[in-house]
Amino acid sequence: MSSSGSVSSSSSSESTESDRSKDRRLGGEGTSSGVVTSGMPMEVVREVREDPPKELEESNWPAKGGYGWVAADVRDQSSLFKWYRLLNSWLNCTPVISKGVSGDIVSLERVSVVDRVCHGQEGATEKFFYMYICHFSQLHVRLPLDDFTMDVLRALNVAPTQLHPNSWAYLQAFRILCKSLYLEPTPYAFLYFYDTRPRRPATWLSLISRPSISRLDAFSQSFKHFKDGYFKVVAKEGGNAYFLNADGSPKFPLSWTNNPSPYKDMGMDELSVGDKEVVETLLKFVDKLPTKGLVRVYNSVHPIIDIEGIYLLLKLC
Repeated sequence: MSSSGSVSSSSSSESTESDRSKDRRLGGEGTSSGVVTSGMPMEVVREVREDPPKELEESNWPAKGGYGWVAADVRDQSSLFKWYRLLNSWLNCTPVISKGVSGDIVSLERVSVVDRVCHGQEGATEKFFYMYICHFSQLHVRLPLDDFTMDVLRALNVAPTQLHPNSWAYLQAFRILCKSLYLEPTPYAFLYFYDTRPRRPATWLSLISRPSISRLDAFSQSFKHFKDGYFKVVAKEGGNAYFLNADGSPKFPLSWTNNPSPYKDMGMDELSVGDKEVVETLLKFVDKLPTKGLVRVYNSVHPIIDIEGIYLLLKLC
């Protein structure tokens, strides 16, 4: 943990070689910074300290104004991660950074008492965005975000936390499905299968499956207990290239927007040649595919084998 109190992202990156060796000696495979006993990840708290007075004093801060365009249930929802102690304990057993990527690209930080998931960059000296812990623990998202994911967020004009977790699951499943079929996932090929109906005041945006062509079932009929689990991801100097363009503009909306993009009955004539190839291949499948099963591949011990298995299964459909 740095002197400023932020949680170093290296504590939540994939295991180092020495950690993996230690875990093998224990008879299991390691999580990001925990140990495994009989196949069950055990939390390891690296540092235990009392929360500083600064965090306690924030309860007296005035609420931020200017967010009347956001639904009340969003702007009134505080975060569980007001305390570094709690955030650190979660990140100790939840991988956040992709394998092979330095943990120094971001700093994972707590949320102040008055900050909300819909709040923007005002007053910030470094670019940041919010993420939900369920993005990593249940949907197996990893940082930095890949180009396909950032392109979808940009096409929808939403920040990562503005897209409902069920819709994130569709995105994750589509990505692994395309990979298993040796296709390049593209944002408009993905969005061809969904409609959006942005609401006023702004709330979480959901992708609505088009009934006649949808090829993925819902990850969960009711994705619960995610709204208070957000924390701050701050882009560090060494990681700016992952999240910002050369001119300093963000590669995707970092903060909530009041004008998400509406999509309705996208036509094939609106797609590029590459988009059409992806869509036409997926339309050959008659039955809906299991979103939850596809998402689980990201957490597989042998993802390549599982992807090849999906490919063989799809060839039989």
